Amino acid sequence: QVQLVESGGGLVQPGGSLRLSCAASGNIFSISLMGWYRRAPGKQRDLVATISSGGRTNYADSVKGRVAISRDNAETVSLQMNSLKPEDTGVYYCYALERFPYWGQGTQVTVSS
Repeated sequence: QVQLVESGGGLVQPGGSLRLSCAASGNIFSISLMGWYRRAPGKQRDLVATISSGGRTNYADSVKGRVAISRDNAETVSLQMNSLKPEDTGVYYCYALERFPYWGQGTQVTVSS
């Protein structure tokens, strides 16, 4: 099993930056993919970015050029978000794929003036 704990959410003004981190524990060396998903108010949970164990990244079109995902070490994946927009508001969930998919509890990101 894998446990995921997110941190780094908060309130930021449009154009600002935030860095989200996700700490994984448990069977971390069997994780093949980690990433971030977002649930905007009233919407389903959608992909933001993923990174494979080999370092291959994938981004939603809406965040390309503004967001960077990194696997800092075996335990941590981060999401650097720049030039934030109000439509980036939502609950951000950390995701890990081992034998099964695992989700964190989520961290709220609010982009508002």
